Amino acid sequence: MATRNPPPPDYESDDDSYEVLDLTEYARRHHWWNRVFGHRSGPMVEKYSVATQIVMGGVTGWCAGFLFQKVGKLAATAVGGGFLLLQVASHSGYVQIDWNRVEKDVNKAKRQIKKRANKAAPEINNIIEEATEFIKQNIVISSGFVGGFLLGLAS
Repeated sequence: MATRNPPPPDYESDDDSYEVLDLTEYARRHHWWNRVFGHRSGPMVEKYSVATQIVMGGVTGWCAGFLFQKVGKLAATAVGGGFLLLQVASHSGYVQIDWNRVEKDVNKAKRQIKKRANKAAPEINNIIEEATEFIKQNIVISSGFVGGFLLGLAS
């Protein structure tokens, strides 16, 4: 026998029946960085001018992009050079490669990575949400960083 819940009572839309909370003021006072760094710290928007934020973001972005470019070139050179030497050694007869075993090991590694990626998904989503929130709160310095990063990659 199924029972039905009674319909909700009708409420009047009287403005005096509820209290309006100002969440923007609450959010301004309760940032995560207030707990970590104290109440004198806050988003970049509150501390520096727009020009200063763009310059700070651009300089840090350029440095990160430049380092990323140099490290990327070094890693690509090392991996490519190692692969080239391995191929030369294989064709010269110095090294014999069991490609069936390589394929089996690669497939095993793929399965392990998939398992670990599924376990780490909630943590990654949390990090992405925090980064998105930071970028939204500091949009000027973030856009300066992106521009500087791209310039650093190009230089």
